[in-house]
Amino acid sequence: MLGSTHGTLTTHFRARVEACGETPRTAVHSTTAPDAEGADPAAAAVDVSGRPLHADVPDLDRFFRPESVAVIGASDAEGRPNTGITRQLIAWADRVGARLHPVHPTRTTVFGLACHASVADLPEQVDLAVLLVADPLPVIEELAESKVKFAVAFASGFAETGDAGAAAQARLAAAVQRSGLRLLGPNTNLNAFEEFREDLDGPAIALITQSGHQGRPVYTLQELGIRLSHWAPTGNEADLETSDFISYFAEQPEVGAIACYVEGLKDGRSFLLAADRAARRGVPVVAVKVGRTETGARMAASHTGKLTGADRVVDAAMRQFGVIRVDGLDELQDTAALLARARKPLADGVVVYSISGGTGAHFSDLATEAGLSLPTLGQAKQDELHQWIPEYLNVANPVDNGGHPVGDWRGRKIIDAILADPSVGVLICPITGPFPPMSDKLAQDLVDAAEESDKLICVIWGSPVGTEDAYRTTLLGSSRVATFRTFGNCITAVRAYLGHHRFTAAYRSPFDDAPRTPSPSYRKAQALMRPGQQLSEHAAKQLLRAYGIRVPREQLVTSAAAAVRAAGLVGYPVVMKASGPQLAHKTELGLVKVGLTSASQIRDAYRELTDIARFENIPLDGVLVCQMVEKGVEMVVGVTQDDLFGPTVTVGLGGVLVEILNDTTVRVPPFGEDQARAMLGELRGHALLEGVRGAPPADVEALVEVILRVQRMALELGGELAELDINPLMVLPRGQGAVALDALAICR
Repeated sequence: MLGSTHGTLTTHFRARVEACGETPRTAVHSTTAPDAEGADPAAAAVDVSGRPLHADVPDLDRFFRPESVAVIGASDAEGRPNTGITRQLIAWADRVGARLHPVHPTRTTVFGLACHASVADLPEQVDLAVLLVADPLPVIEELAESKVKFAVAFASGFAETGDAGAAAQARLAAAVQRSGLRLLGPNTNLNAFEEFREDLDGPAIALITQSGHQGRPVYTLQELGIRLSHWAPTGNEADLETSDFISYFAEQPEVGAIACYVEGLKDGRSFLLAADRAARRGVPVVAVKVGRTETGARMAASHTGKLTGADRVVDAAMRQFGVIRVDGLDELQDTAALLARARKPLADGVVVYSISGGTGAHFSDLATEAGLSLPTLGQAKQDELHQWIPEYLNVANPVDNGGHPVGDWRGRKIIDAILADPSVGVLICPITGPFPPMSDKLAQDLVDAAEESDKLICVIWGSPVGTEDAYRTTLLGSSRVATFRTFGNCITAVRAYLGHHRFTAAYRSPFDDAPRTPSPSYRKAQALMRPGQQLSEHAAKQLLRAYGIRVPREQLVTSAAAAVRAAGLVGYPVVMKASGPQLAHKTELGLVKVGLTSASQIRDAYRELTDIARFENIPLDGVLVCQMVEKGVEMVVGVTQDDLFGPTVTVGLGGVLVEILNDTTVRVPPFGEDQARAMLGELRGHALLEGVRGAPPADVEALVEVILRVQRMALELGGELAELDINPLMVLPRGQGAVALDALAICR
């Protein structure tokens, strides 16, 4: 799609899983493969800017299932905080079959176990050391000498407390890096050592939280029969981070979904690589990410010392890689539980089935507004349903049974008939309140039908009491029926379920096609870059030309006479603009003249532009005489640098009202043509590109090509380009291309 101007954008890279040996960090599973020329896999696994193209997965088996554990600072003195922690760790070690060794300089035994004075005195090499000390830094070197694989630091007072704490955390992270062990924390807790029910079957939820208490609702799902396999409380993430655990959990066969509570991301690139690994394997990742508002972002930073990132960039990155973002912990519970346990949908159609027509209509309104597809059942299917449902009731979808049929043999017939329709992938039955003559029989019929069907059945049990036998025993006792307590949570979860499977079915990792070597365009562009400076419009357009992005016919002149000659060459009418490295918003200063049609107008405009620049003390490199381009859709395409993710690409409606309209969307490179098109579909004003009020459709193909070329610039010049703003990019009628009428570029 990008043509030959700057070379192919893709070098196909098919990943495979290889188990690597011990490294200075730890054993890792790496996804690497030789490229088409048989180059070294390690060399092929970075993009054009030297960033990795796959996630290195820490081998955390010995963290979650160690053979031996040391507890540094163990205690059995009543009333001491370490005593309760030691007791819990002893119980956990017993459950996982690990040998536990207490370590304390003044004790000979702890809870009847032989206690050792120091790490050096341990009788064996241990897999995991739990540090119950106020300052973990001095212990790290001792652990390194003993070749301990993992450590957990509970101590607080690090990056969450401010600059001094952040400096202390940096020293700790550096010591860990030198040591070769992997550290969880600091400022973490005991959640990794919770007791998980062993009597539950089926795919499990793996849980990652930066705030331990926020994971409690998901952990408690075990009491409703939903399996949990792991809990990673990442704390301040001086070393091990959320991304490490996503990558690891995505590889575990028992994990059906990963649930995350994220306050801040340590590294945006690592997060994308981890999300990519999960997407490749079809493992859903559901996340609550705080920091949507200024207040939330400020609180998150004070709690974990992380960058929260610009929220719109985080949101876009999650969508781009299939991470399902939800707002509440209740949504996190319900969505993760459904995605972990439900089978792949056979169709996208949703049918709403209820005792009451009012209930069905209410739920259908909400579901349709949320984007769920509620297909109208065919006439033959409606006729079949009317065998058991009175003719005067609507059965087209929603299906209203009128109440009485659910109390006898007809109830199951209706459910089976709906599920047999090939357009139906999900049946949702809202039961707004218990009415035993009907609701109990309906619940049992739904459970029985779910056992015999490959299609998803969801029930909303609307009673606020929740102690009814139909709910506690019948519905929650079924591993096949997904039971919710609210309309909203059901809709959120079902939408995520259908969306996840659509996404993974079509997913192709953008990292597979990310450019590995600089293009000829990059070499041309490098000569134009001026470190630490803003380029003039003329120089910025030369940068665009280097990447094959079309700009108007124009000439840079330094006299009125030259301007007249240039206008003759460019062709009337023309636009004249002052051009200089300090000019960002020329229109506001009166430094743009449009629609000039004569030599006299050209001379007058030249004098006026240079006079204004002189009065405003703005240095110019000349005046641009430009081809005038009209009759198109004004767009903006740009590059900015995000603190977490690096270069990002923004697309939106452009022109002088771009800040007021604020109709933009963003992506994090690398991304493909599908994401470029998806960006356009997300704009509120995307209909303008289709042609409105008699205007012809715009050349969307040319716009997509510009987006991908700008992405290539972002990838190749990410370390040198602080900001790029093409505004307006005039998208001409279909087949006529797109022209960058103005451009601003700031070098790093």
